[in-house]
Amino acid sequence: MAICISTMIGTGVFTSLGFQLAEVSNTWSIIILWLLGGLIALIGAFTYAELGTHFQDSGGDYIFLSRIFHPMLGYLYTWVSLTAGFSAPIAISAMAMTAYVSTPLNIDPTSPWYGIGLIILLSAVHSFTIKTSGRFQDISSALKVLFVVALIAIGFYFAPAGESSFILDQSWKDELLLPGFAVSLIYVSYAYQGWNSAAYIVGEIREPRRNLPIALIGATVLVTVVYVLMQVAMLKHAPIEDLSGQVEVTTIAYTNILGQNGGYWISIFIALQLVATISGYLWIGSRIIQAMAAEHRQWKFVAPKTSNNIPVRAVWLLAFVSILFTVTSTFEQVLIYAGFLLQLMSALTILSVFFIKHKKGTFRSPGGRSLQVFYIVFSVVVLGYTLYERPHESLIGLGLLVLGILTYFFQGSDAGGEVIP
Repeated sequence: MAICISTMIGTGVFTSLGFQLAEVSNTWSIIILWLLGGLIALIGAFTYAELGTHFQDSGGDYIFLSRIFHPMLGYLYTWVSLTAGFSAPIAISAMAMTAYVSTPLNIDPTSPWYGIGLIILLSAVHSFTIKTSGRFQDISSALKVLFVVALIAIGFYFAPAGESSFILDQSWKDELLLPGFAVSLIYVSYAYQGWNSAAYIVGEIREPRRNLPIALIGATVLVTVVYVLMQVAMLKHAPIEDLSGQVEVTTIAYTNILGQNGGYWISIFIALQLVATISGYLWIGSRIIQAMAAEHRQWKFVAPKTSNNIPVRAVWLLAFVSILFTVTSTFEQVLIYAGFLLQLMSALTILSVFFIKHKKGTFRSPGGRSLQVFYIVFSVVVLGYTLYERPHESLIGLGLLVLGILTYFFQGSDAGGEVIP
């Protein structure tokens, strides 16, 4: 649960609201966005719990797609993970951390070096033992949750000092049909990324048939409640014109409550809790990369593990790609194309559950397969709207996917799992 919570609660909850308010403005629209995102994540949690307890191997989507469909699809998921799924969130978190501490620490918000230093430090932490990684993740995740709960309590306790962003009329009914609402769902879906994290380390979990569903479902429900309350708290304490299009929306709202000095401390604590987010993505992302590398000969150099069962080379490859994004990309651009690709690949993994035979003792997703059908239809609609509204970022994502296909056929495969009939 700690690794799911820490990878979910990251930059998205503290930054996405500003981009959403540029598309929709009604308070009910914002709440529906976050509830819908939580529902989609919960459907995903049910499905990944079923897939994870079916295979019980670390590697997540790589294992599911390789074993059920074809090794190429598993390879493509890992390629997406390396070029967007894990490296992009790490880079975004590093950039957000620098932005949040730039004012209180009087540093250049555009400098990548602070984020790069943190990525290198956390990669070193995850290069020793699973026990070290687990302890660090538990502690940093606990601090993260305590901080967010404190923010919610402060936001609901204090009355607004000035104008709020609350709009509670009937305009939300029209906003639900806007293309901008669908684009906003990409931001929300990105914020929920991480609900499937525990499925990537099934091989490192005791009693996965019991503990994997608890971790995935419990973390998703908890984070959904936290996310909705957090958005309401921020809307309560700042006008739309101050928040719209801004990255540091949390600092803006809480500066209105606590004053300039209080806002500085909020910024510093937001930056500190992003440490757990980067840490979680380095941990789980390296396992997917290692699982793929063990079965594809031109990636064999990344496959070896240490005597402590740590895929150190995969950790540092992920760190290297993340640093490249930190140096070369803008915040919103990375967020859009990473969210687009992750929505596409997760829909493919959800589809894979239709092709497995239920085994005794494994978790069974409720509702037959109706929830998975809803997830897939939802994903198709959101991806279509995003491609229409943000073609540049969407085409970058699709271009990366095509590049991944080319690298697969260029280097071939040694193994790849057995295709499930």
